[in-house]
Amino acid sequence: MQQAIGIFDSGYGGLTVFRSIAAALPQYDYIYLGDNARTPYGNRSFETVHEFTLQCVQWLLQQNCPLVILACNTASAKALRNIQQKDLPRIAPDKKVLGVIRPTAETIGDYTRSREIGILGTQGTVSSFSYPTEIAKFFPDIKVYQQACPLWVPFVESNDYDEDEVNRTIKNDLDHLLAQSNNIDTVLMACTHYPLLADKIRKFMPPQVQLIAQGDIVASSLADYLSRHEEIAMQLSKNVQRTFFTTGDPSDFERHGTLFFGAEIQAQHISVGIA
Repeated sequence: MQQAIGIFDSGYGGLTVFRSIAAALPQYDYIYLGDNARTPYGNRSFETVHEFTLQCVQWLLQQNCPLVILACNTASAKALRNIQQKDLPRIAPDKKVLGVIRPTAETIGDYTRSREIGILGTQGTVSSFSYPTEIAKFFPDIKVYQQACPLWVPFVESNDYDEDEVNRTIKNDLDHLLAQSNNIDTVLMACTHYPLLADKIRKFMPPQVQLIAQGDIVASSLADYLSRHEEIAMQLSKNVQRTFFTTGDPSDFERHGTLFFGAEIQAQHISVGIA
């Protein structure tokens, strides 16, 4: 029986994390689920994000996934804690659900010399204050500045935008972030969609400021987790299978998702929590 690693995102963005995970741990089977029918999550309430995320996690658990990765910052910020502490003990006490915020917080101190960093994220991630809270646990000396970028995900998801408008928006958001301190030397893209805008982001950032994506960080953290939790690793099947599901239109998912994943993909439609 296939026992794959489940990877969830509200849409396409988690494919950038999946890409890094699959490169680092190619031997495992993976099931990816994008909730494209209900994306974006960024401006939704904590209650709604928790409800939607739990429905998708439950679907992945029903596909025999012993381990599920929330490759979505908004879901990690707004839903992960409740799922880990309240839902899993009730519905699947032997399964594990992990997010992307903690592994990033654990390593961000390795990147900054000035000990001042910037966070770019959705409104939901920024308003949750998950990154400042988690980073303070590991690096209390680091100052964290945040900037919500509510238009960036729609730009990426549509892949059909006015170049000048995108450039103006990115520059404006970066200016607001960097105006908070002259000592920011590291900027984290705290949304899995943003790597597709990395070239544009760098264009409006001082050259001495480094731009960090999460994919490789999460992949390295997962490899370490599996090495420390053999009881989970031993359950996982190793047939190098990748299966993609979406609550949206499969053809749209395949077309856009290929840009995020960096390879051709085939997707199947499912309904989750939709009457």
